Amino acid sequence: MRNFLDALLAVLAGNAIYFLLMPHLSRVARHALFKEDWGLLVDFAICAAIFVAVKYARRDQK
Repeated sequence: MRNFLDALLAVLAGNAIYFLLMPHLSRVARHALFKEDWGLLVDFAICAAIFVAVKYARRDQK
């Protein structure tokens, strides 16, 4: 359950950050709906970085 909550936090926070940054990104890095493009990769990278940061912050908790 904790892993699910960590992933949910990472996806929600990562998407919020991406959509706040999207108007400032180049046209190539903007995601278009229902398409696989570089924007999707940028969004995934932000979410993955947040997930790793959350896991690193909780590394001592059991």
